[in-house]
Amino acid sequence: MPTKIAKKPLKPSKPTKLAVPVGLPPPAAVVAPSLKQFKIGDKAVYPGHGVGELTGIVHEDIAGQRQSFYELKMLDNGLKIKIPINKVGSVGLRDIIAEKEVRQVYSILKEKDIAVDSTTWNRRYREYMEKIKTGSVFEIAEVLRDLYLLKFDKDLSFGERKMLDTARSLLIKELSLAKNCDEEEIEGDLRAIFNC
Repeated sequence: MPTKIAKKPLKPSKPTKLAVPVGLPPPAAVVAPSLKQFKIGDKAVYPGHGVGELTGIVHEDIAGQRQSFYELKMLDNGLKIKIPINKVGSVGLRDIIAEKEVRQVYSILKEKDIAVDSTTWNRRYREYMEKIKTGSVFEIAEVLRDLYLLKFDKDLSFGERKMLDTARSLLIKELSLAKNCDEEEIEGDLRAIFNC
């Protein structure tokens, strides 16, 4: 005959604390450093589109799953974009740059001893478009600088002229917000840097 084992009621276990070495951030920051939390009213940069303002957080049922989205209204054209909150890091949504980074952008723009790639315009166009799509303000500054330097040597193709305008407007918008100044001031800075 099988023996019966008396079952004791389970006691709720005490929450365990994770040991974090001194000087390290708490575990939440270690696990997900790229999950920046934005608040309504924050300005953020969405790669390839520029600066937008977070206008809301919405929840929708998609394929039976409840998902949360940031609603971002782009400042240039009013376009509204929904970004899944759990994908913020992978899509590249980021804060406006800090003052220290503004100085780095200006340093990149002022570099003149750069060998601009002499490949065909369509290859250059693809390479520059990839840089713009990264959303990195430093990559966009490089594209703008390279296209301005190229423009002094020869005529830009239609695609390159359009890309120059795109890079210029993306950079002007973010720099003006980072420096808390008018866009005209940034445009003046660019004219002074590129003598145009």
